[in-house]
Formats: sequence, structure tokens, C-alpha cells
Amino acid sequence: MRELPTPLPGMRLLPWTTPEGNPCHLSTDNPHSRLSLLADDIEDAHLTNSQDVLAGAKEVLADDRAGERAVRFALGRATECLADVLLVAVSRGARISSDG
Repeated sequence: MRELPTPLPGMRLLPWTTPEGNPCHLSTDNPHSRLSLLADDIEDAHLTNSQDVLAGAKEVLADDRAGERAVRFALGRATECLADVLLVAVSRGARISSDG
């Protein structure tokens, strides 16, 4: 089980990883830089996608006729989204604590 990444001091933890699965960080003082704005957009997309997947997973779980394949698919997507949302939470939490 992979642990959540720890943001590096003075760096922004980005909402994506390297091809090897390692965390990516951004060093900038400008929250309006092109890469910062791209990261903001991707974080928002992760959150929106997670809401949609959660709604779909709830529908599958409420359907007594849903088979194993549907349940496994819903669970797979939900775990992917949970990982994305946790990464966003860690990144945003680190930025909040560094602002204060």
C-alpha cells in the first residue's frame, strides 16, 4: 500500500505523478503561474469527477440486480477517485498551513 506523499517544504504538491508513480512538486511563489493554474484546473477536475463516480457507485450499490462485474468496476473507479481526492487534500492542506 502506497503512503500519501508528503509535500516538500516551500513546494506545491501537484495533482499528478511521474510515470513511475512518484509525486511531482512545483517551486513557485506565484499562485497564478501557468503551471499553478493548470494544477488548480486538474484538482477541480479530480473533485468533479469524484462526485460523478460517487453518484454512480451509489446507484450500483442500490441496485440489487447489479452483478459482480458492475460492483467491481464501480469500486475500481471509486478507489482511483479516492486516491486523487486524497492527493488534492494533502496538497491543499499543505498550502493552507504554509499560508498561515
